[in-house]
Amino acid sequence: MKNNYEIKNIAIAAIQEEARAVAALAQYIDDDFVTVVDRILHLQGRVIVTGIGKSAIIAQKIVATLNSTGTPSIFMHAADAIHGDLGIIQQNDLIIAISKSGNTPEIKVLVPFLKQTKNLLVALVGNTESYLAKNADFILNTTVEKEACPNNLAPTSSTTAQLAMGDALAVVLQECRDFTDKDFAKYHPGGALGKKLYLRVSDLSDQNGKPSVQLQANVRDIIITITHFRLGAVAVLNGDQIQGIITDGDIRRMLEKHTDLTAITAADIMGKSPKVIDKNELAANALHIMRENNITQLLVSDHGIYDGVIHIQDLLKEGII
Repeated sequence: MKNNYEIKNIAIAAIQEEARAVAALAQYIDDDFVTVVDRILHLQGRVIVTGIGKSAIIAQKIVATLNSTGTPSIFMHAADAIHGDLGIIQQNDLIIAISKSGNTPEIKVLVPFLKQTKNLLVALVGNTESYLAKNADFILNTTVEKEACPNNLAPTSSTTAQLAMGDALAVVLQECRDFTDKDFAKYHPGGALGKKLYLRVSDLSDQNGKPSVQLQANVRDIIITITHFRLGAVAVLNGDQIQGIITDGDIRRMLEKHTDLTAITAADIMGKSPKVIDKNELAANALHIMRENNITQLLVSDHGIYDGVIHIQDLLKEGII
């Protein structure tokens, strides 16, 4: 059993070896890489990514990244391809085959069938003299000096390099397409990530009601309104225009200072510079404002007219925090 010091050093060495492998990829970004980008940008079909073993797992991740950044892609397992899955490939598709050695038996069986389809074949490969590389139309070189594995056997540095090259390809395609955060949101409608990109303030504030009082409202009406809506605050209006905000804290501080409440109005208690956000802003922006100002709610406006309240608990429920 290794001691704590040895365990840390082994882990650090593995990370450093993989980091060197990824950094070395910069020298392999060549004309073939540029041509592959151009062909994909003008592709009428999909990108088909295939591999065997650990390379198949990397292929699935690359497909997921391409799909989420605007490049339609499909994973095809190399072993399944020769047992019927070649039907996935359509006339206008481009194929990326991933392999470290480029010489595995499965690849040698698959490549002739891929060539028969007449589709462009890109080898994302760690051996440019391999069978796969020599039969490909273009090569994305992912050669690594050694694996992070102490026996130089388990795919570690090589699969990390494959993943990094796939990410580089996806990022370049994304930039070339001017793929914006709004485009990204279309492909990520679920989960916290998607919600940060598309959920609007009004989507949450509309569920809360619109607690408000006028400038001359008395303390009793203010407390009743705050209690009824359970948002910890109420907007103070002059007509439909926002003049201020009264929070639970404002009420407590007022009670500490005054014993006679009969003459006190909303105008006397309110904070006169409330933080306000437009209903069409992203809910994530509301969270940023709350954090920046150390507050738990914002008044919401619709083109300057009061439209409700958004509370930090609304953001918590949606998983944005």
